[in-house]
Amino acid sequence: MAAFGHTFPFYAGPKPTFPMDTTLAIIITIFLTALVTFIIILPGIRGKTRLFWLFRVVTSLFIGAVILAVNFSSEWSVGQVSTNTSYKAFSSQWISADVGLHVGLGGVNITLTGTPVQQLNETIHYNEEFTWRLGENYAEAYARALEKGLPDPVLYLAEKFTPTSPCGLHGQYRLAGHYTSAILWVAFLCWLLANVMLSMPVLVYGCHMLLATGIFQLSGLIFFSMATPLTPPCPLRMGTAMLHFHRGPAFWITLSTGLLCVLLGLAMVVAHRMKPHRLKAFFNQSVGENPGLEWNPEEGGLLSPRYRSTAESPEPQDIPLSEASSQACCKEQPRMSDPDP
Repeated sequence: MAAFGHTFPFYAGPKPTFPMDTTLAIIITIFLTALVTFIIILPGIRGKTRLFWLFRVVTSLFIGAVILAVNFSSEWSVGQVSTNTSYKAFSSQWISADVGLHVGLGGVNITLTGTPVQQLNETIHYNEEFTWRLGENYAEAYARALEKGLPDPVLYLAEKFTPTSPCGLHGQYRLAGHYTSAILWVAFLCWLLANVMLSMPVLVYGCHMLLATGIFQLSGLIFFSMATPLTPPCPLRMGTAMLHFHRGPAFWITLSTGLLCVLLGLAMVVAHRMKPHRLKAFFNQSVGENPGLEWNPEEGGLLSPRYRSTAESPEPQDIPLSEASSQACCKEQPRMSDPDP
């Protein structure tokens, strides 16, 4: 068997692992494709408008990508520890490994990586996911993990999040995940409406929807923080060390994006009140598109047009008729005045 690298020729080798979550990879690919497409057509835009379009498109794509990506991320609450722990249940063999716990809105991701990876004549590199999304059963996923005989640290952490665990982590994080995910979907809908309204002559309502996008993101963070305390009800002891939680990258990037949406929304609302013409110029909307209507920002925004009064409207102008038409009219008048015989 040396010719086959000490492996059997008709048995599949170890399955390759993708370096990141496939859902996140799809979301990032879609938004990067949209960004690259816009950059390709960007040279066709002339003048200062090119910079305005670049800022608007990049900012909008960033906000939309963040809202979608964090909804499927497992980095809301994370914890990692290097420890010496038992490898298998009912075994006296111990290993040195890095244990990671990643909690998202839809489940838990547990990693176990040996230091070094090769120990006890095995490759110790595990990445297991247990989900509680709608239509999925966490208890069944944990039962399948028991049947597979996963390492003891993975099963220990997964057991803490089961519905029957006295820690109560399952109820806290499952409830927080469902409601926070729903709030983020509402924020994504507001982001879509903001993009549509900002491309139409209703800028003030687009500003309000962008402001609502940030408010919903911050509301989701507040609910998640209140429902999931940083200190778990029961200690998570991994061999000779303790595993502690802290907020992950998804939490902080959602916070920064929510604050960005709020600041941009407030700035655009103030600009609409103070200098609406410059705001229209920034969004490439001509001020003289409809001369019959004048937008009055003091009366509630762009959807509150103030019609010109009779005094303000220009005087009607007489349109002179051609000489031929005037002569024809003069000939027809005497004929119409003659009485019938």
